[in-house]
Amino acid sequence: MQDKRPDLSYILNHLGEDREKYYNAVSPPIIQSSNFAFPTLDAFREAFADEVHQHIYTRGNNPTTEILRKKIAALEYAEDALVFSSGSGAISSAILAFLKAGDHVVCVQSPYSWTKNLLLEYLPRFDISHTFVDARDPANVEAAMRPNTRVLFLESPNSMTFEMQDLEACAAIARKHGAVSMIDNSHATPLYQNPIKLGINLSIHTGTKYLNGHSDVVMGAICGSAEHIRHIFHSETMTRGNILSPHDAFLTLKGLRTLELRVQRSHDSGLIVAKYLEQHPKIEKVLHPWLPSFPQYELARKQMRGAGGLFSIYLKTTDIEAVERFFHRLKTFLLAVSWGGHESLALPAVAFYKVKGKADSPQPVNLVRIYVGMEDPQYLIDDLEQALEAL
Repeated sequence: MQDKRPDLSYILNHLGEDREKYYNAVSPPIIQSSNFAFPTLDAFREAFADEVHQHIYTRGNNPTTEILRKKIAALEYAEDALVFSSGSGAISSAILAFLKAGDHVVCVQSPYSWTKNLLLEYLPRFDISHTFVDARDPANVEAAMRPNTRVLFLESPNSMTFEMQDLEACAAIARKHGAVSMIDNSHATPLYQNPIKLGINLSIHTGTKYLNGHSDVVMGAICGSAEHIRHIFHSETMTRGNILSPHDAFLTLKGLRTLELRVQRSHDSGLIVAKYLEQHPKIEKVLHPWLPSFPQYELARKQMRGAGGLFSIYLKTTDIEAVERFFHRLKTFLLAVSWGGHESLALPAVAFYKVKGKADSPQPVNLVRIYVGMEDPQYLIDDLEQALEAL
């Protein structure tokens, strides 16, 4: 862990950008090369000794992606970082790097769907077991640990109903049992939560969301100690090859320039919309970590500095047709997955009902996840107000 993070403005605008190496260009170039040559055999050998940071072949390291790695690592107070072609790629690479046949994983009860799929469908093929646990109480995490537990996987807050874990307590439990602790930190971003400073080994991001922030890149990142990053690089990154392209790294670098502005705007506007909905007679409940009504409000305030623009609501109806009428009337909110871009989104649990060939979602039909983007909050409130008339 880095004891002190460089100034945020320096990280976002200058860190890692050795401009004299590329004609003093203000914007880093896209080094769209698969291969890199060496002037001497000794230089070639020296590069192979540290392939994590040398430029040999873009499957390993690339000058454009390296700038992005440095910035994301610094944001998370980490010694190093790796970037991947998706958040799922980052999550699976982090988990797989520390497991072998016969090992066990402890995971929060309701993780991201593809994290859950990894544990339920993929890892059992290799004799790796798991336990899902209500990690809101650290005692449940402690009780789930086994002698063969190698990974503790957290997601705080989670991305639908926002259950949180006490990260310091969970990190201590993992250390006690010799497990690697890791977290999906996509919700809070490195601006609002730094798990590594709280003792967590690896902080993972679906960078598709806030880090890129423009809904035009799919990417993921893992941040941690130099030792852990080197291990993941050699065991998973180089073997599985799910790397981020130089072009997508370039787009994410452009997105990072405005990270602070975008996330703060999303947080401020989201809180305005959430407070409006909390008082609305047709809303049963609002789940937002920054509202005093949130069940884990004190924990949120203890380990986070903000909550971004993501929250959920329960409509005051259980009638599927009424819920559908509400969504048919929305004009400004786009019906879509993901979050973190300029556009405001609505993800209804009812979208996962009546899907051909699939069982209905276990989530109640009146649950709706809202993401507030860059629009004026009153503009969004007006849209919600007219749509709620359909209930």
